[in-house]
Amino acid sequence: MSTTCAPSVYLKPEVERRIQNRLKRLEGQVRGVQRLLAAHHACDDLLIQVGAIKQAMNGIMVELIEGHMETCVAEDVRLGQGTKALASLKGALGHALRHAS
Repeated sequence: MSTTCAPSVYLKPEVERRIQNRLKRLEGQVRGVQRLLAAHHACDDLLIQVGAIKQAMNGIMVELIEGHMETCVAEDVRLGQGTKALASLKGALGHALRHAS
């Protein structure tokens, strides 16, 4: 069900940059949890940090969805392919949200 943007359309550079920055922070958070685990920190501390990672992932997903809608979906709508674009977005969102819990 995956569809790609037209070659000339992709996330705006500032959106891509924000997502890259969020991913880098997420990497740091994951490494931090690994250190806590290796140091045998309290499970409560680990759970709090894992919750923060989940929230960070949610933020990345929101940024990506918004950016995708502003570029790829908008372009498909402009080209008269809105129904296809929305069906693809619906499928991707459904899949992502089912696997987000």
